[in-house]
Amino acid sequence: MPLVSSLVPARFLTITAHLVIVITIFWSRDNNVKASLPLVFTQEQYDKEDTNLVVGLSVTLGLFAIELAGFFSGVSMFNCSQGLLVLPALVELMLFIAVFGMKKKPL
Repeated sequence: MPLVSSLVPARFLTITAHLVIVITIFWSRDNNVKASLPLVFTQEQYDKEDTNLVVGLSVTLGLFAIELAGFFSGVSMFNCSQGLLVLPALVELMLFIAVFGMKKKPL
């Protein structure tokens, strides 16, 4: 049962890392919006992309609240099958968001 006992800390760490990355993207929102736009853009395009990013990140934070509430209440903390399904998905999302956040705009 060493695999089962290591799922809870691993899941907690991946949830926490994913949350930290999303909050960091929220703080550097201006740079991320500019990276998604062409070199010459209008204020309307900027506002539209900014709104899209805020909505996406807000939905992500809302779903984090639900996930953390379920995790800390114990509903999903010791469910091994859910841990085995959620852990790879969280790692994949964490890496995807990290790569998205580190991409530079081409010159």
